[in-house]
Amino acid sequence: MGVATAVGVAASLCCVGACALALYLYRILWLAPERVRRALRRQGVRGPPPSFPYGNLADMRQAAAAAKRTRGAGDVVHDYRSAVFPFYEKWRNEYGPVFTYSVGNMVFLHASDPAVVRDVCLSVSPDELGKSTYMKVTHHPLFGDGILKSNGDAWARQRKLIAPEFFPDKIKGMVDLMVDSARALVRSWEARVAESDGGALELTVDDDFRTYSGDVISRTCFGSSYVKGKRIFAMIRELQKTVSSPNLLAEMTGLRFLPTRSNREAWRLNRRVRRLILDVVRESGEADGGSNLLNAMLRSGQAEAGVGVAAAEDFVVDNCKSIYFAGYETTAVTAAWCMMLLALHPEWQRRVRDEATEALAGGAAALDLSSLQRMKQLTMVIQETLRLYPAGSVVSRQALRELALGGVRVPGGVNIYVPVSTVHLDAELWGSDAREFHPERFAARPQLHSYLPFGAGARTCLGQGFAMAELKVLLSLLLVGFEVALSPDYLHSPVLRLTVEPEHGMRLVLRNVRPNGEP
Repeated sequence: MGVATAVGVAASLCCVGACALALYLYRILWLAPERVRRALRRQGVRGPPPSFPYGNLADMRQAAAAAKRTRGAGDVVHDYRSAVFPFYEKWRNEYGPVFTYSVGNMVFLHASDPAVVRDVCLSVSPDELGKSTYMKVTHHPLFGDGILKSNGDAWARQRKLIAPEFFPDKIKGMVDLMVDSARALVRSWEARVAESDGGALELTVDDDFRTYSGDVISRTCFGSSYVKGKRIFAMIRELQKTVSSPNLLAEMTGLRFLPTRSNREAWRLNRRVRRLILDVVRESGEADGGSNLLNAMLRSGQAEAGVGVAAAEDFVVDNCKSIYFAGYETTAVTAAWCMMLLALHPEWQRRVRDEATEALAGGAAALDLSSLQRMKQLTMVIQETLRLYPAGSVVSRQALRELALGGVRVPGGVNIYVPVSTVHLDAELWGSDAREFHPERFAARPQLHSYLPFGAGARTCLGQGFAMAELKVLLSLLLVGFEVALSPDYLHSPVLRLTVEPEHGMRLVLRNVRPNGEP
């Protein structure tokens, strides 16, 4: 009888526990997000009806798969939205420029309405809009609590410490490092052109541009130890692959911290990366007097009142990863799109080449921040490239508390997506030629809040001056040495990976520049 009673009690407890778990899951996976959706619907903000428990994720995957099947590669058309973001385009056409959708229990507000975009740009308080906590646990090995993922006072403190390292006077001292990396690429291409038949070299440039970008970041971060730094970045890429397929249900229910096989591997890699970064920072500090970026950041962190050694080291490690992710892929992909556009528009290629040739009359050593800033033609070309092919496809924020955006009362916790490509191709903002390549439009200042290649508001990218200098150094040295044409084998098919990039690579044909206009 006692055994039967114990079994009955255990069964009852299991039943109660199962019911409690079911109610907990129902509350966090449905009731809580539905309350938010209802608040938005009362204001006229609607969207596709979600399904339990994954929201609109199935619809998004189905639309993406259909777009992939029907997507053809042919003429170069700069409006890629229906191919890359078919679900957003479908919902925008159906529900208007402000609509809501859900991924699991995460509610998103997708907004291309100028009034909402303006208010996102004007929000400067760190306790209003921040980075989304969506997938924060999953991505913690990649970003930690660095500036890319932190919010509130933690973010404001880090931005205050990091911002001075990207002021113009600091970038001025980094240009020589960029020139050294670009000249290595130029010499490589010169040798390959010399060995090619007929003096024309056909190649896919993406990996070469990634090598350049990674080399620049490594030299900047690690100084004399940049070769070891490049190995660290290779490990960070391995870490990225480990956490690239998150378990959405585990993330939604708060169970992502469980020691699964992939989690254990990510944690192991993260510990190794941390140890190596700190070892190289100390080593480079002894070798070159701590003149590199990470040593400067370490000193800033240590100098802050009330911050211990461990916290200062966390600050350096997390932001080393942030700098890598913010600058590595985006610069390389932007350079590839820029070369494509210049290949399609030889008149602009000639303008940029003439301007760069004049700036480089004294050799590559003549390149400095002042000469880069005087390259107006190249600046407009890069700006137009970033308008048509922005490195960041969305400006993503999370409402840290309830606030008003463009007349919409947005509940706290809502994720806000501003589609940069939609804003950049808006004919009302940019004119009837918004989908065409016309760099001269940047001879005049673009409309406020209509140009968002480096984000918006208080969280605008700190490294935009660095990125522009890096691109100008690379493109000016390449265009002085080579004429660029698009390969007949190039297939134009933008695809979203980390950024919107050429799916099949950027295939170009290079020839040495003919002196004095020789045929």
